[in-house]
Amino acid sequence: MIIAICGKSGAGKGTVCKILKEFSSDIVWVDIDKIGHSVNEKEEVKEKLISSFGEDILTDGIVDRKKLGKRVFNSKEEMDLLGEITWHSMEEEIDYIISQNKENVILLDWNLLPKTKYFKDADLRILVQAPSFDREERAMKRDKITRRQFMLREINAPNYKDLDFDIVIYNGIMELTRKRVRKIYDKSIISR
Repeated sequence: MIIAICGKSGAGKGTVCKILKEFSSDIVWVDIDKIGHSVNEKEEVKEKLISSFGEDILTDGIVDRKKLGKRVFNSKEEMDLLGEITWHSMEEEIDYIISQNKENVILLDWNLLPKTKYFKDADLRILVQAPSFDREERAMKRDKITRRQFMLREINAPNYKDLDFDIVIYNGIMELTRKRVRKIYDKSIISR
C-alpha cells in the first residue's frame, strides 16, 4: 500500500508520518526530500547541477544544500530546472524502495508528490495543513532560515485542492493531531 502525504513547508508531514510509524512496524517512511539531497552527490547529477547553477553551490567539493536552496527557492524556473536534473535519479531510488517493500505500507512524504506518478498511483492521499504563521515558525526553526527565505518558498510552493485528497489533517495542537491520525489509522485500510 502506498500513502501519499503532502503539505506545504512546516505543515507537519513529518509529524504525521512519525505518528503513523508508531502504530505499526510494517510502515516504511520515505522522506523524498532526503532522497533529493542524496542524489545531488551522484557524479552525473552533481556535474549537471554545477553546469546549471555554477560552482558557487559547492562547499569543499560537495553540493551545499543551503547554497543550492537559496539559489533555487528564489525562482520557479530554477526550481523546475533542479527537478529536471534530479528527478530521474530520485525516481529510481523511490521505485527501488517500493519494490523492496511490497508487503509494507509505504508513506511517501513530499510536497511535490501531486506532480508525480506516485500521487496518482497512491492508495490513499493525505493533505496536512496548518496555519501559515505556525508553518513559518516551524520551518524557520527547523531549517534555520529567515522569514524572507520562508516567504520565497511560499511563493513557489504548490497550491493544493482539498478535493484531490482522500483525507485532510489540520495540524495544530499536537494532542489533537495525534488523535486525528490515530482515528485515520484505525478506520483505514492501513491497519488491516
